Amino acid sequence: MKIAIVCYPTFGGSGVVATELGIALAERGHEVHFVTYRQPVRLGLLNSNIHFHEVHVPEYPLFHYQPYELALSSKLVDTVKLYGIELLHVHYAIPHAYAGYMAKKMLLEEGIYVPMITTLHGTDITLVGKHPFYKPAVTFSINKSDIVTAVSENLKQSTLKIFDIQKEVEVIPNFIDSKKYSQEYTDCQRSLMANEDERIVTHISNFRKVKRISDVIDVFYRIQKEIPAKLIMVGEGPEKEGAELQCDKLGIAEKVIFLGNSNEIDRILCFSDLFLLPSKSESFGLAALEAMINKVAVISSNTGGIPEVNIQGVSGFLADVGDVNEMAAKAIHILKDDNVMEKFKENAHQVALKFDILNILPLYEEVYEKAYNSRYKNTY
Repeated sequence: MKIAIVCYPTFGGSGVVATELGIALAERGHEVHFVTYRQPVRLGLLNSNIHFHEVHVPEYPLFHYQPYELALSSKLVDTVKLYGIELLHVHYAIPHAYAGYMAKKMLLEEGIYVPMITTLHGTDITLVGKHPFYKPAVTFSINKSDIVTAVSENLKQSTLKIFDIQKEVEVIPNFIDSKKYSQEYTDCQRSLMANEDERIVTHISNFRKVKRISDVIDVFYRIQKEIPAKLIMVGEGPEKEGAELQCDKLGIAEKVIFLGNSNEIDRILCFSDLFLLPSKSESFGLAALEAMINKVAVISSNTGGIPEVNIQGVSGFLADVGDVNEMAAKAIHILKDDNVMEKFKENAHQVALKFDILNILPLYEEVYEKAYNSRYKNTY
């Protein structure tokens, strides 16, 4: 099948999922065309089944904000016609589903019908989408999609609650490619980060307010009072400076390592003992899943789709948003005993394997086939 994938080409979860999905589809023989404003960060080297088409947005003094949706719609039309695209898969309701629908209408004028699948990832629904300025457009875009999927049951229910949706929303969870994590690092070099008697706690995010970075520091502060430990903070964002000041104020600056953005997440996780994810909101919790596949137990909030990934008492523990005392207590429970910690680490890995891409990819191929067959009963 010839598939066009529209996504954000950034480090964010939706861009990563869309890129990994496209790569996996190409490996199974599908012809995949990425259409976006920059080559996705995880796309790497292209192969014969993967193509990238850059969306150029001309700058005109007339526009205060350049009309990306128009440029994207036009690029989709050109790509469909030039390469015989049979299916559009757009990630994020706006602007991608909106632009995708306009491309479909333009193509239909020329007698070309291309079905569109829209995958909802979270922010497009729970934050941006429900803003009064965008809500009508999001509702319209979802309802005009041929098939709609959401990355968690929680996100599906939030979508149905916030918007007047006339379409069925199918849940297809995010995934992990376990074969990429099958090899143990022989040069883990744990000693570079901590002493032999210290546990290593890790947090990875974009350091936005929704990640509750202050809670990460507060939880670790309580952990290190009971157990020798180091905290590794990976990422950049607006909350980083405040976190550094918080560490100074608490007197734990020498126990916290800020690494900034890193392309070696797996190396960092290979010597981690515990992952903290106290977010205010997560549609799925992809960062937790990446930790778990690396045999790292997780302490997280119980918000959004996280409980569908981090299983209470199995792969780690959950607590109410902001309950740093409970999070710290459960973290100490895991970290203080070698046998308990190893059990949680192995459990985390086993839970993560359920989200292996080999289990999830057939679900996408099934909805692709359903959407493709819908061209025979085009009602547009």
